[in-house]
Amino acid sequence: MSRIGKRILTIPEGVNVEIKEQKITVKGPKGELSMNIDSSIEVSVNDGKITVNKLNNLKQTDKMHGTVNALIKNMLDGVTVGYTKGLEIIGVGYRFTVKGNTLTIQDGKSHLDEIEIPEGIEVKAISNTEIELSGIDKCALGQFAAEIREFRKPEPYKGKGCLLYTSDAADEEDSVDFGGRGVIKKKNKKKNEAVRSTKIMNTS
Repeated sequence: MSRIGKRILTIPEGVNVEIKEQKITVKGPKGELSMNIDSSIEVSVNDGKITVNKLNNLKQTDKMHGTVNALIKNMLDGVTVGYTKGLEIIGVGYRFTVKGNTLTIQDGKSHLDEIEIPEGIEVKAISNTEIELSGIDKCALGQFAAEIREFRKPEPYKGKGCLLYTSDAADEEDSVDFGGRGVIKKKNKKKNEAVRSTKIMNTS
């Protein structure tokens, strides 16, 4: 049995959860999300708690048990707190431009790359080379960030390209300041750990 799947989820204050015909809908201060539940999984709501149970003992059901629980947790966090990801583009003349519902990327090519901003995602220009993506759907936000990064992936020698940062709470202790908010600099995780170790030594 999945350890994550057995986790009992607490419904935050101001959030409404409705389950109807293997479909869960979560409504909160920031918006509404819905998801179809796998037929091998049963989700129930009682006294402000959400439990996820298996309907059989198949191996695939074991996998879905934890997956469904994690996705519901993401929905609860999304409609209450939301998610944020940051992108920075590094290179001579490289820049982001946000205009209306379109993000334009100047990344050293002979033409400009353009991508339409999906509904439910907000893109904020921090500077010419930094943007911040925010939304309530963690999966959609991550997919859009990956699509932007695909235009110019970071190359391993000079580091030019689109660098992706995230502000997931699980990695909060490895965060660095980016546009006034704490976010994770994945590329420099080892460097952050070294800096943190140095601070501990200096304070002791």
